[in-house]
Amino acid sequence: MSFSDFKKRSKNSISKLAEELEKTDKKSYQDDRFWRPELDKSSNGYAVIRFLPPSDEAGEETPFVKYFSHGFQGPGGWYIENSRTTLGENDPVSELNSKLWNSGIESDKDIARSRRRKTNYVSNIYIVSDPANPQNEGKVFLYRYGQKIFEKIKEASQPEFEDEVAINPFDFWEGANFKLKVRKVAGFINYDKSEFESSSALFDDDEKLEEVWKQQYSLTEFVDPANFKSYEDLKKHLYSVLGEDIRASAPSQQTQETVEDISPTTEESASDTSKSDDEASDALSYFEQLASED
Repeated sequence: MSFSDFKKRSKNSISKLAEELEKTDKKSYQDDRFWRPELDKSSNGYAVIRFLPPSDEAGEETPFVKYFSHGFQGPGGWYIENSRTTLGENDPVSELNSKLWNSGIESDKDIARSRRRKTNYVSNIYIVSDPANPQNEGKVFLYRYGQKIFEKIKEASQPEFEDEVAINPFDFWEGANFKLKVRKVAGFINYDKSEFESSSALFDDDEKLEEVWKQQYSLTEFVDPANFKSYEDLKKHLYSVLGEDIRASAPSQQTQETVEDISPTTEESASDTSKSDDEASDALSYFEQLASED
């Protein structure tokens, strides 16, 4: 580019700068790669999805990844972070929860429960049917889900009774579609009626299957150590949220939780358990996940 061309372009630089600044003001916290079921006013939802095999990307061998996260509010705002226990390392929230749990004070155990880690799984899925958003049908998405749905997957692959046939829910040919049924039971989101259909091929056409396979997303980023904040940064953020009082909490925390969220095992409880628009957006996204994906 010549300097004269550069000079001509500079006349429009202020308008282009304004456009870019506008984009930053409209930052979105929605990752379009992810799908979630849309719930009606009664918090009910229905869709048919297919869990997909390992991605072609980077030669992945596992069709899902598992990671832990924390989400709670304190006087200094929201703490919404992935836990370094995912990497088999110490995490400041887990350490603080252990301290509270071992204090022998029941109210401290309640605080530890409220801050316990959340278990997240991520898989690639194919949308077979999505009545609320039919434009999603026939597309590949990432799906984040919790322990309840993971147990459904385990039950299908490791049936309890002799008359039940084991299936690999992630297999193209011998897997099965998953009927996701979301209900509100006793005020909480419930997935108990969700179930796998009989085993069948997603398509009888290998070319179509290969096309789906190549559309899948890599899962490694969700457990890549490079994408986790350091222990020191997490601890700094934790105490900026809690302040000097490790038992401090926000004046009110109204969240829609699932039965799973409020009923941790003893092991989970013992071991782990807004000041800005950015924090509020992150918090809303986090608790929407609790409501629709556990």
